[in-house]
Amino acid sequence: MKSDMSADTTYKELLKAGENYLSDSGITESAADSFLLFSHVTGFHRADYFLKQDEAPTEAERTEYRRLLLKRGQHIPLQYITGEQEFMGLHFRVNESVLIPRQDTEILVETALPYVEGKEVLDLCTGSGCIAVSLSVLGKTSGCVAVDISKKALEVAQRNVEENLAEVLLAESDLFENVSGRFDIIVSNPPYIETKVVETLMEEVKGHEPHLALDGGEDGLSFYRRIISESRTYLKENGMIFFEIGCEQAASVSMLLRDAGFDDIVCRKDYAGLDRVVYGRIGGKRV
Repeated sequence: MKSDMSADTTYKELLKAGENYLSDSGITESAADSFLLFSHVTGFHRADYFLKQDEAPTEAERTEYRRLLLKRGQHIPLQYITGEQEFMGLHFRVNESVLIPRQDTEILVETALPYVEGKEVLDLCTGSGCIAVSLSVLGKTSGCVAVDISKKALEVAQRNVEENLAEVLLAESDLFENVSGRFDIIVSNPPYIETKVVETLMEEVKGHEPHLALDGGEDGLSFYRRIISESRTYLKENGMIFFEIGCEQAASVSMLLRDAGFDDIVCRKDYAGLDRVVYGRIGGKRV
């Protein structure tokens, strides 16, 4: 890679060298990732690149691009390298203390959004705060509390709350442990991967994302059981609960909700046609 990034390298050659390096390192999306790192270093969008592709990068750009490529070649997730991820059109800071916000979780937010305006919302296992912040900013909640057991995750969430001008109160809590009051809506993307499956995940996930936010216990349902069993104490009349789920967990989570007295239970699929969100209302009363 060094020989392809000499002082006489053009932006076009620099980008191609980066793509080749990532491909040789086993990065599946080598073209996309090399350009995203290139854009992060240079500040170029696609149009900028095509206008300047035959110009020479600065030494600082070559050095920084190479440094970031080496990290990505070690299968460190792109978002942890750049420190950022877009979610629901908003900008979020991320590091290895939090899960990287994903499009699957946007389905959870999109499903809850029509119900949250003027309502009080509790977000459990908030991580980066992407769900709570998005609901607060886009859904105009009357109040939003977001909790997580991880202090380091809450530090990231606090920055995201501030940078997105969201009205979200953060608290350190093992689920409901330090929560008081009642809410119209509870929303959660809890850990839901079976313990035995965690170590089989791709290196970017198992090697870098926090296992605390991945491991859902022996059958992947531990957190759903805990949240559902305690949720009635914290939900107002006609209160609703929204979960992101693993694609094979819809029936199990729906049954847990039904057994706890929830009705109007609905499963929503993601854009790949897989079960992704389950939600229901306590007591089955509609508003």
